[in-house]
Amino acid sequence: MSRLTQILQNLYLRVEGFLSVIWNKFVNVVKSFFGFFAKLLGLTESGYFLESDAAQGTKRVEPPQQIETKQNTPVETPANRRRSNAKMDYYLNMARDMKKG
Repeated sequence: MSRLTQILQNLYLRVEGFLSVIWNKFVNVVKSFFGFFAKLLGLTESGYFLESDAAQGTKRVEPPQQIETKQNTPVETPANRRRSNAKMDYYLNMARDMKKG
C-alpha cells in the first residue's frame, strides 16, 4: 500500500510541476499583452495615479541631518586580567610540582 501512495505522490508532484510551467508561460503572455497597452496609454508612469503636491496642498519636509558626536574616552585595560583565587593557585602550584618531580 505504501508503494501505491508513493506512486500517487510522485505523479501529483510531476503533474503539478508540469502545470505550473504551462500556466507561468500563459500568465507571462497575458501580462506582456496588458503591459504593452499600459505602456502605450502611459499607465506605467510612477505618478500617474497621484495628484500633484500643489493640488493636494502638501509640502515636502526634508529629514533632519543626523549629527554624530564622538567622545574620546580612553579605554583602560586592567593590569591583572585574572582575579586571584587561592584555591585555584594551590592546585596550579601542585600541578607544577608534580610535573617537575
